[in-house]
Amino acid sequence: MEKGGLAAELKAVGGACVSGIAWGDEMRVGLIGQVRRVWAPRGVKVRQRVERQYEWAYLNLAVNGVEGKLYWCWTPNMKQGAVVEVVREWRERGIEVLIWDRAPSHRSRQVREVGVRLIEQPAYSPELNPSERVFEELRRRVEGRVYGDLEKKKAAIEEEIERLAADPERVRSLASWAWIREAVNNLSIENTAFQ
Repeated sequence: MEKGGLAAELKAVGGACVSGIAWGDEMRVGLIGQVRRVWAPRGVKVRQRVERQYEWAYLNLAVNGVEGKLYWCWTPNMKQGAVVEVVREWRERGIEVLIWDRAPSHRSRQVREVGVRLIEQPAYSPELNPSERVFEELRRRVEGRVYGDLEKKKAAIEEEIERLAADPERVRSLASWAWIREAVNNLSIENTAFQ
């Protein structure tokens, strides 16, 4: 996608409604702990406990930053069958156009057959996906603690994401970037001009 390419891609797939457009991605959530920056007196060595269990799940997230909406669900893996079910659920919840990366399971025939129009982002460009910004916020809130159990960590993430979803203005501040608003608004203007 080149500069200004989002509007062209949305027009090409027939995206017509702001509420039906979302950016999607997955965040692997596991018990391999991450240390976080913490305050300590100068000269005091900080020791942080971390977990070392190879157990994880995937948080599938779709973000409509223009409207401040989040859609999410959990899957045990990123295999094609799990991704098909996620896309099917999002379609039932009103997502018509999904913009995401080029992961193999995202591009499968079965995912395309669900009926959601797909737009692929350029390779190696997470900075173009607002869901990554939401993931940063979630990591900031939940990492750096020892949970002992994957379900407890998932519950902590659920609590944070529900708090975020209840505040559309906060979601907009994280994920409604100017170039996205411009592309979506231009699309809306074109669609109303033809009606």
